Amino acid sequence: MPICLEAVNSAGRLGRQMMEAYYKKIIESTGEDITSDSLKDTPKRAATAFQFLTQGYRQSLTQIVNNALFDTDNDEMIIVKHIELFSLCEHHLLPFIGKCHVSYIPKGKIIGLSKIARIVDMFARRLQVQEKLTKQIAETVLAVTGALGVGVIVEANHLCMMMRGVEKQNSVMTTSVMLGSYRTDNRTRSEFLNLVSR
Repeated sequence: MPICLEAVNSAGRLGRQMMEAYYKKIIESTGEDITSDSLKDTPKRAATAFQFLTQGYRQSLTQIVNNALFDTDNDEMIIVKHIELFSLCEHHLLPFIGKCHVSYIPKGKIIGLSKIARIVDMFARRLQVQEKLTKQIAETVLAVTGALGVGVIVEANHLCMMMRGVEKQNSVMTTSVMLGSYRTDNRTRSEFLNLVSR
């Protein structure tokens, strides 16, 4: 579903004061003294941080790509590895932190290098689950570039699994989405996986 940026920006302006009020209530509910020197400005800081961590809702793909598509006769695989990502689990609002590998085979167009990282960030800076994030990145790169195929792998550590619940400190979740030739051609998929693992 498309996101209405005007509505989101309006909600962002109005929402900060609401967030501050809710953060104040949350902190008070722990038994802390919200008037103490160390906590009195925390609701404001927390609201500012949360807005930053969810800024992807206030970005559009058109703004991100900014016409940075260029003609090419290259039809060989392009890979951008180790794109850092930080996101918030939509189930517990705890961070997950990791890296993303994005690859595509151009069909007449290449996209500016930094735009791939910006696409990753736009979706990561929303409330997410890793499976959905991986798919959104892959489908968006395919739609923007018109590529013959796209492969995306995300590897991340989830604090909702490390700090609470089963408390497994060394667990890493890996998700992948293969589209176009990456799904239909075993050689293409194998080349991508081999190059990413180096």
